[in-house]
This record gives sequence, C-alpha cells and structure tokens, in this order.
Amino acid sequence: MTKGKVVQIGIFFSLIGLLSYELAPHIGIDTFTASTISSCILILIVITWVTSYVSRVVSGKMTFMEQRKRYRKEYEKIVNDKLENKFNALSREEQEKLMEDLEKNP
Repeated sequence: MTKGKVVQIGIFFSLIGLLSYELAPHIGIDTFTASTISSCILILIVITWVTSYVSRVVSGKMTFMEQRKRYRKEYEKIVNDKLENKFNALSREEQEKLMEDLEKNP
C-alpha cells in the first residue's frame, strides 16, 4: 500500500466520522452518544490497523520485504543466466579447468 493510498483511506474514515457525528442529531441521537460512538469506532480502527501491522512485521510480509524478495529473485535469475552464458562460451578445456578449480576451492 502506498503512502498516498494510506492518506486517502485516512481522509475517507475521517469524513465518515465527521458526517456520522453531524448527522446523528438529525436521526435522534444526542451529541454525547454520537461522540462516544465515533470515538469507539476510531479506537477499533486504530487497534485493527496496529494489529495488522504487527502481524505483517512478525510474518515478514511487509511491502519492503516483499519488494526486496522479488528484486533478489529477478537479480539472481539475471546473474545466473549471464554466468551460464559465459560458461557455455568457454572451450571444453577451460570449462574443465574451471570446474577443477571450483572443486579445489569451494
């Protein structure tokens, strides 16, 4: 989720809270009860958000971590393809010599 999307969601919930608070007296709910209900809803939203954030941190499924895993996977694929092409471009003797050197020095 991008920063812009988070701001949009925050503005959306704020407007819903403001509208519900302003419209409550028109449907017969007094101001004190409307403010209490709005506060409870806000607290539940914050608790839900914090809980989801903590669970994503613990499970390692944060946006940055996911991007890093995808980048690393693509990077390794590109590097492996390049190394394979260079290895295949070597002569048979050079390939055998390289394999022997790798076996001696792991």
